[in-house]
Amino acid sequence: MHAILLKMRFLFLLLLPVLAGSAQTKAPMVDIPAITEGLQKYQKDLGNDFVVIVQKDGKDVYRKEFGDLKANSQEPVGEASQWLTAALVMTYVEEGKIALDDKLSNWLPSFVSYSKGYITIRQCLSHTTGIETDQSTVKNLLKKKKFESLEVEMNALAKDRALQAKQGTQFYYGTFAPSIAARVVEIIGKKDYDRLFKDRISKNLGLKRTTFMSEDIYAENPTVGARSCADDYIKFLSMLANRGMANGKQVLSEKSVSEILKVQTGDAKIVYTSPLSQGNSFGLGCWLQEKDAQGNGTLVNCPGVSGTWPWINLSKGYAAVVFTRGNAPDQKRIIFEEIRELIEANIP
Repeated sequence: MHAILLKMRFLFLLLLPVLAGSAQTKAPMVDIPAITEGLQKYQKDLGNDFVVIVQKDGKDVYRKEFGDLKANSQEPVGEASQWLTAALVMTYVEEGKIALDDKLSNWLPSFVSYSKGYITIRQCLSHTTGIETDQSTVKNLLKKKKFESLEVEMNALAKDRALQAKQGTQFYYGTFAPSIAARVVEIIGKKDYDRLFKDRISKNLGLKRTTFMSEDIYAENPTVGARSCADDYIKFLSMLANRGMANGKQVLSEKSVSEILKVQTGDAKIVYTSPLSQGNSFGLGCWLQEKDAQGNGTLVNCPGVSGTWPWINLSKGYAAVVFTRGNAPDQKRIIFEEIRELIEANIP
């Protein structure tokens, strides 16, 4: 018995540093009572379980978990996925391996075959491809049709969807255009999309719970298919708010961040926009709610029907995310506007 106890004690001493390190990785809650009291009235609207984190200069100024959801709980983030996708594409732009105005004909033969070769990477990330789309049809298609890879899915898209307008002339917010750009970087990077994201974004930001892998064997969805957690997504937002810097390294160049956060739709006619973002402009993978005279976003967000609502306010110098379980009731923009105003009235 004595020998067993000694072995157990030895194992405990070996594990003690690991256990201590694990305990230190959980960020402490940072409360501002006025914000917490104000948020409690929205608990039902947000599905009861949600997390709110606000950061300035990469440090928490407010962090609170409501209900059972934790800051490291992984949930679907819906349309907020495409902001992450735009960032990954820009890493290839920085290296000169691709240009935003490169045509798909340079990379995707199937798009050339079906008269879509003149669409550019920029148009894919800004929903101005001109490819026929419909919100209800696309959502049903995503539920019923499964593809074994992003390559197979994009080949089917090229074949099955006609051009309803000349590329660049219409803005139609849909659920597949950024995935076309994602397929291009798969070809360049010679790896599947999720692996590229982990190598180029997750590793540099320390994202531990963000993935584009589906829960089954089917293809990743770079437009609406990411799963993440509040801890991870706030790191991404703070990097953008800090002009591409995080953990002492330049994850994205200032030029890339500026490109993501400025108007990218040109003179395209607005045909369809998200009900959550009526009246907003669009950058690369994100909405510009407020912008300066040159079209640079100052208040930028990327809400999704999943319930996740991330944003950065450059004019006030902070980043924030309201993170839900992904099954919140129908989103109401007015609720998130009230939450943002509550936060801005009370953060230091």
